[in-house]
Amino acid sequence: MIGGRVKALMKEQGYTQRELAEMCGITETAMSRYLNNERQPRLETVANLATALNTTSDYLLKGTEPEKDFANVYRLVARSVSTMTDEEKLKLVKVITEEVGKD
Repeated sequence: MIGGRVKALMKEQGYTQRELAEMCGITETAMSRYLNNERQPRLETVANLATALNTTSDYLLKGTEPEKDFANVYRLVARSVSTMTDEEKLKLVKVITEEVGKD
């Protein structure tokens, strides 16, 4: 379910429930309900979660691993670059260069 995938990504990226809720423009109570699979988020919220967690909506909804290609990376960046801090942009560049080095 979506809650488990979101929880795992939150832990991996070091976000608290409150931080992620703020990033997605929802209340902490709503986030709690999504994390505990008590409610299903609207598609707009799923898209916001995917952006905040640097993943895809498909992964959050279905567990489908995103393909590691630049088209997916470009879409993720394009959705959120205007709201990213310089620190987040540097982190993204680091992750991308590490992934490219693995290929």
